Amino acid sequence: MNKNQSLPWDHPRFRSWIAVGRACQLMQQVLTRALADLDIKPPHLDILANLYRHDGLTQQELARKLLVGRSNMSMLLPQMEKRGLIERKGDPRDKRVLRLSLTEHGRDIAEKALKIQTEVIDKTLSPTPIEQCLQLAEVMEETFHRLQDMEDQYD
Repeated sequence: MNKNQSLPWDHPRFRSWIAVGRACQLMQQVLTRALADLDIKPPHLDILANLYRHDGLTQQELARKLLVGRSNMSMLLPQMEKRGLIERKGDPRDKRVLRLSLTEHGRDIAEKALKIQTEVIDKTLSPTPIEQCLQLAEVMEETFHRLQDMEDQYD
């Protein structure tokens, strides 16, 4: 490496970058442990929460909302269907399209999991003033959109 070339840790924003990455990783670990009694993991919760809010999404719509490939969905959805959490129903207007819905059992698990997630969020962020939480959300949303634009550049 060239002596004049700066290294990531020399960058003034490096601390923020690392803090966000570490918090995200630890958030996933804490949430995984908190959800263990329900026998689901954060990716399952993401699916359950989205179907709880938006019943009848297609697999492609769900993958787009979760920022994952359809192959990830293809692995998770059959497991969840087999466990009786979700079901696929034909679209009455287009027989080629399958819509995803929660079963009664899936809705029950979703509600329990969302309660657990809310408790984790409260324990984590309640010491932080709401104004700071909203400010952090704005910064992270802006960061998300910039990263999304960058991702498009690398395709």
